[in-house]
Amino acid sequence: MNRPPDAPGKRLLRIGTRSSPMALAQVERVRTELTAIVPGLVVEVVPVTTSGDRWPGALSELGGKGAFTKEVDQLLLSGEVDLAVHCMKDVPGDRPVPAGTTFASYLERDDVRDALIHPGGLSLDQLPPGSRIGTSAVRRIAQLSRHYPHLTTVPIRGNANSRLAKLEAGHADALLLAYSGLERIGETVRATQILDVGTMCPPIGAGVLGLQCRENDADTIDLVDRLGSPDTWQQTTAERMLLHVLQGHCNSPIAGFASSLPDGRLTLRAMVFSLDGKTSLEAEETGSASDPVLLGTSVAITLLRQGARELIDESADQH
Repeated sequence: MNRPPDAPGKRLLRIGTRSSPMALAQVERVRTELTAIVPGLVVEVVPVTTSGDRWPGALSELGGKGAFTKEVDQLLLSGEVDLAVHCMKDVPGDRPVPAGTTFASYLERDDVRDALIHPGGLSLDQLPPGSRIGTSAVRRIAQLSRHYPHLTTVPIRGNANSRLAKLEAGHADALLLAYSGLERIGETVRATQILDVGTMCPPIGAGVLGLQCRENDADTIDLVDRLGSPDTWQQTTAERMLLHVLQGHCNSPIAGFASSLPDGRLTLRAMVFSLDGKTSLEAEETGSASDPVLLGTSVAITLLRQGARELIDESADQH
């Protein structure tokens, strides 16, 4: 752990992050929690604009994988930062994390649900036919097509603040955003409908902040381990193993989330869709929380036996 030159008795922790307002709010949460348990800690935030933030088009044209994480990962690997903070829904699941790094901790999970933002306060059921819903997520597009075929989608990308600005500018009639994202930027008042997970199954890693370190940096690993939630660790491990076995990524219409049960077990529900939402596969299993890898693998295999591979490959060809 580094020490700031003007405060030789204190510890310095450099945190790498995306430069969006939401990402900076996420780092502030980490900074607050860390300095509460280590009062002498000095935190330096190192923001970076990622290729995913700079690219105006579809993520599939950029390769999709790691568009929001790779520049931050490079800061970590080069030693310019000690810790990277990532939304786990943005971290590719079809390949290992960069060699030499590890996710040492997952914070307590935030709300996994999606929210509708409509300037007139309407719900999805109340919107007139042809209303334009702003989203670029294939997971949302497929489920909207499935449950609300009278609505259309228009591609809107960017961080949550810029999407809200595009809504105000008339680029869409309504928006779908993660409710936890609205919480992080202090805009929950904008939500006109919060969708239950039966209507809009969340993405893998929804509401989870992961703390990534160099695997040989024992000091930082020990430090951030104190912030970790065991339940979130088990849930995220099961979900990411599911994604890994399915070889899915951010352009794949895959949804799923794990929940910790009162009896100590873990349940995982997952879905794979065709892009038009007309075909959907679903699997749900409950297993031991002590072996989330087995649970994630089992649910993925069940989906593959139903034909998930074909749907995922077809969506990659069409998107």
